[in-house]
Amino acid sequence: MDFGRFEWLSFDCYGTLVDWESGIYAAVGDVLESHGIRRSRAEILALYADLEPRAQDSQTFLEYRRVLRNVMAMIAAELGFRCAGSEMDALADSLPGWPVFADVQNALEALKAHYRLAVISNVDDDLFEGTSRALDADFDVVVTAQQARSYKPSLTNFELAAARMAVGKRAWLHVAESLFHDIGPANQLGISSVRVNRAGQGGATRRTDAIADLVVPDLAALAAAAIPV
Repeated sequence: MDFGRFEWLSFDCYGTLVDWESGIYAAVGDVLESHGIRRSRAEILALYADLEPRAQDSQTFLEYRRVLRNVMAMIAAELGFRCAGSEMDALADSLPGWPVFADVQNALEALKAHYRLAVISNVDDDLFEGTSRALDADFDVVVTAQQARSYKPSLTNFELAAARMAVGKRAWLHVAESLFHDIGPANQLGISSVRVNRAGQGGATRRTDAIADLVVPDLAALAAAAIPV
């Protein structure tokens, strides 16, 4: 890949920069345990991967906090119990505290010296604020689902990002873990992409046949490849 032609790097956030799978598993697992239900990490993530896109697929746009409430209700219905009021908010309330991957902050700081950086995330503005503080990164553009009024893999989110970045496709590289939410739309739009295929990750998103231009194990490897010597 010729990194010399890129001016902008855009990133998915949850799953790519933030370990959302550990966050999802902990939040859902705690609710299940309170009802005497045990499921493995793989089972919980597979259920989430199936239900989240269904909760987002609405005639009317729902903000992500409401989507996550609906996901919890759907999980409860699937597993045969009823969520108490506070349990409905378990995912959304935990989201700002989901852990940042250990390699992310140093990699973003190094990349920032050579590229302009953006985030395109399926989240609400206020939920991202907590994550942003944990990331401690200087993003030039942030596009949330709340701003776009749609959820990836909708192309609307990427088109809004392109307008704000004012960048042509040739100078734009998108970086993400999810083939479903990110790499597929990048393929459709003709945007070069890098998949961050972290060991043990990928259970919370649907599988597709999308193909990235480059696959790396983490952001440290991306920075090593993308920063000129």
